Amino acid sequence: MMDYITPHEVAENMMATAVKKAELCIRDLLIRGALSGALLAISVALALMATAQTSLSLIGAFVFPVGFVIIVILGLELVTGSFSLVPLAWLEGKISGCKMIKNLSWVFIGNLLGSLLFAVLFWAASTETGQIKELGLIEQAIIKISEKKTIGYAGHGILGLFSAFVKAILCNWMVCMGVIMSMTSKSTLGKILAAGIPIFIFFALGYEHAVVNMFVIPAGMMFGAKVSLGDWWLYNQLIVTAGNIVGGLLFTGMAIYYTHTTKTKSVEDE
Repeated sequence: MMDYITPHEVAENMMATAVKKAELCIRDLLIRGALSGALLAISVALALMATAQTSLSLIGAFVFPVGFVIIVILGLELVTGSFSLVPLAWLEGKISGCKMIKNLSWVFIGNLLGSLLFAVLFWAASTETGQIKELGLIEQAIIKISEKKTIGYAGHGILGLFSAFVKAILCNWMVCMGVIMSMTSKSTLGKILAAGIPIFIFFALGYEHAVVNMFVIPAGMMFGAKVSLGDWWLYNQLIVTAGNIVGGLLFTGMAIYYTHTTKTKSVEDE
């Protein structure tokens, strides 16, 4: 297929994309970030519905990537994906440390705002703004997941929190593979397939994604989960974000970028 892009070209595109992202204004970062947060939240709700209807979590994982591929195709901003790209531009001296922090911070805030917005709207739609007290299967699942992702880890002490960190590394290893694999094709269908495969893997295995948790944990709190604001941030959000940075940058961004750029240079030198 003529639309296939080689790994060496992908490595060049990774750097160009990182620099381009770093130049975006705060307005664009917030808007694109908020849309991404909402789209992932919608995907979580869809995946939970599919799981509830089929009793097969694998079906939920199969449909979950729809939000991610929309984000990729529309060029929106997802902080977990940016973890694999924007710091690369800083490491290579293409952007300043301030630009890197500004980009990641505003995208994080945008993702959080979009996720919270959909959580509120989802709660209002599911309960008719608090009038319906009996919760459906999806809402019950969200409560269970919210508690498992916070007080569940905390209940196992340091080892429980470390497992959340490890799951976050493994998660963003795959998520950022999806970001980079989407660059291997010029066609819309090619991007959908290439980006969707790693996302299916991470969701099916139940790993920890910072932006997904920006929806599912506060949504669980709205539906009655026994989780506090402190539980959310101390036992999950901060730890998972740190793990996502490691998985995205070290295992994906740096690994793919440096192996293909250095190999190409060494061949030319010979």
